[in-house]
Amino acid sequence: MIFRLGELFCGPGGLAFGATHADIGNGDAIVHAWANDYDFDTCQTYTRNICPHSPESVICCDVRKLNIEQLAPIDALAFGFPCNDFSVVGEQKGFNGTYGPLYSYGVKVLKSHRPLWFLAENVGGLKSANDGNAFQKILQDLNECGYQIYPHLYKFEQYGVPQARHRIIIVGIRNDMDVTFLPPSPAPYQEIDNTCATALEIPPIPADAPNHELTRQSPQVVERLEHIQPGENAFTANLPEHLQLHVEGAKISQIYKRLDPRKPAYTVTGSGGGGTHIYHYREPRALTNRERARLQTFPDDFIFCGSKESVRKQIGMAVPQRGAKIIFEAILKSFAGIPYESVPCNVDE
Repeated sequence: MIFRLGELFCGPGGLAFGATHADIGNGDAIVHAWANDYDFDTCQTYTRNICPHSPESVICCDVRKLNIEQLAPIDALAFGFPCNDFSVVGEQKGFNGTYGPLYSYGVKVLKSHRPLWFLAENVGGLKSANDGNAFQKILQDLNECGYQIYPHLYKFEQYGVPQARHRIIIVGIRNDMDVTFLPPSPAPYQEIDNTCATALEIPPIPADAPNHELTRQSPQVVERLEHIQPGENAFTANLPEHLQLHVEGAKISQIYKRLDPRKPAYTVTGSGGGGTHIYHYREPRALTNRERARLQTFPDDFIFCGSKESVRKQIGMAVPQRGAKIIFEAILKSFAGIPYESVPCNVDE
């Protein structure tokens, strides 16, 4: 079976790349139908790498202005919804309004297009937002659209991804489908060498690779990094007085933190100022965007569009395509009736 995929908040294409490269050996596949994001550079990146022959299928606009009813039919929906401002207040006044919580636009697509399944993604902290009320409200709304839901906290470093990245992913199967989904087990991926050194060095990144420009480092930053050992940060390293950071309150562990080559990287984010770029384990410098993309498991021929700062943000907000591919393949196997090694959902509904 061929599943036509629609996406909201599509980002640069981590979910889409994983979906369209999912292969379970029986001819079943997921194909791009349409996608939406509000950021121009992000949409350019997505179009270039996912659907270069149908640029019109990527709709670049605020989701609140998207004409959902006019979107083409789909069999599946993916959305990595923003949820940082969600709160449950009274009767959810404005819940269906223009400025309601953005996940509700995924709910609108589920109600109007009735895809066979969906995949929703968010940060691991979603479970505790608003004392857990936000997460329960989201699960309830998705369930009431007519779907059996399977929420699970994935630790992508357990699936061969060279980065510690924890995300809640909710898979939903339409209630009238005789299909049960379970999260794929990480067991088959335990022997994969997912250290950041392997990701960055094998094979070597060509000097002229796209998105591989070095960040200009000040002499003081270079000197500071030379005193920080792999795995240390600006607060755990033994720094001379003139290189120490005098910060009151919380001391964020990722400030000027150098990677440990023997371990997966720490979480790649879209930030870059104030010592948050992610720093090389051997050289006293920040990683390039291409190196950050390697940690997010994007192939070197996946080219990001926009300024260096824009590309950094795109890479940081993406889903590692290798982890996404594993989950999409589990969905395909569930629909095809092909057994696979699974684990119970670890997030209570």
